[in-house]
Amino acid sequence: MGKRALSVVEAILPVTTRKGAIRYAPAVKAGHWIFATGHKGVADYVSDMSPEVMASALPHWGKPKLRREADQIFENLGTVMQAAGSDLVNVVRLDQHYSTASAVEPYHDARRAALKSHVPPSTSTLTQGLLLAGQEIEVHAIAIAPQGNFRPVHVRPEQQREVHPSSGYSLALAAGDFIFVAGRMADSFEFGGGVAPEARVPDGYLWKGMPIKLEAEFVIEKKIIPALAAAGSSLDNLIKCQVYLRNLDDFAPFNEVWAAYFPASMPATTLIPTATPGFSHRDLRLEINAIALRNDGATEPAVIDGAVTAAYDGHTQAVRAGDLLFISGLLAIDRNGLIGAARPDPQQPFFGSSVQEQMDYLLRNAERLCRAAGTSLSNVVRIQQYHTDLSEFYPAYQIWERHLPQQHLPFSAIEVPFLPVPGCTVMLELWAYVPST
Repeated sequence: MGKRALSVVEAILPVTTRKGAIRYAPAVKAGHWIFATGHKGVADYVSDMSPEVMASALPHWGKPKLRREADQIFENLGTVMQAAGSDLVNVVRLDQHYSTASAVEPYHDARRAALKSHVPPSTSTLTQGLLLAGQEIEVHAIAIAPQGNFRPVHVRPEQQREVHPSSGYSLALAAGDFIFVAGRMADSFEFGGGVAPEARVPDGYLWKGMPIKLEAEFVIEKKIIPALAAAGSSLDNLIKCQVYLRNLDDFAPFNEVWAAYFPASMPATTLIPTATPGFSHRDLRLEINAIALRNDGATEPAVIDGAVTAAYDGHTQAVRAGDLLFISGLLAIDRNGLIGAARPDPQQPFFGSSVQEQMDYLLRNAERLCRAAGTSLSNVVRIQQYHTDLSEFYPAYQIWERHLPQQHLPFSAIEVPFLPVPGCTVMLELWAYVPST
């Protein structure tokens, strides 16, 4: 693997788990950024769910379990933010995964209690599974250490009225040259209206438009573009998007729409499968969140080519913007599909590990992209792994240990119902810090 580069990111309150000796960083600080990834309802990060959350002896004595779980998560987030020299009022984005829709309202109650009027752009999706027994919520936060004009500024355009009071998040938020846009769906502008009329095939018709294309176009045109404009940005300055899709057959047609909006180069993009249903309305198929740069800002994006196979035809491999590198979702593929080294040998089916071969390939490609951008894998600030079977998490983690021995890692792992390439069982999304030279 060659000479290892020195990490310049700081692990905040790092721990090593009792089981498996997994080195986890509840947050990392890099420059003026703080990334808190993979937060759960644990008390000490090193063992299982907090006994106070589970309350096995008196489970219904006080607050509901899901509210206790959410409260514990925000207590933990507050602790790591303080340790990093910041606090919860400087969170600029939140992402939530739930294994049950029943978790959402208790979580929203806990979020409002912890953040008061400062609820930043947010994305909530339902997923198939989480790492810990009894865990039903996982949260990721991005925050800043404010300095000068680099502070959170809420952007609440006219469409802010769409956000139900129980959620209360801002549709967009600015911090310096960076704009964070909440996850947007093709729901009606009026609460209770379901899928927007423009985003659905007319009642009774078997065809008059493809549902995923109608939703994608509606979200881009009617939700993302107006939010960007209100924040002083535009599609030309999009640098990072996460796209959540519930149906396997929607991936390719979505990419047709996505490519049409970005004929020159796309933002770094990850397509993430969800459960079905996966969103706040059971009929919705799609949610997109975004990060952009201000149109009048000094930060210039740069497309990074590390000579790796993108997950989809036409997708950008990575984008660097200032001191952050956004890598599109990575799959262990070449032009023949799943890489040969990860394909089980039918004559020796129990020899080797497909997921370990996949992870090694992914991390070597990630290192190429990091080096092409002027950084290294050791400066990773967010790791999000999407497994089709969470029993593969630990063997995948062992490959991280080979590439970054002794380093505490800011990771999350969730289970998804499928990945879009036959045989692929893990997808990797990485964000990295690019130190100034």
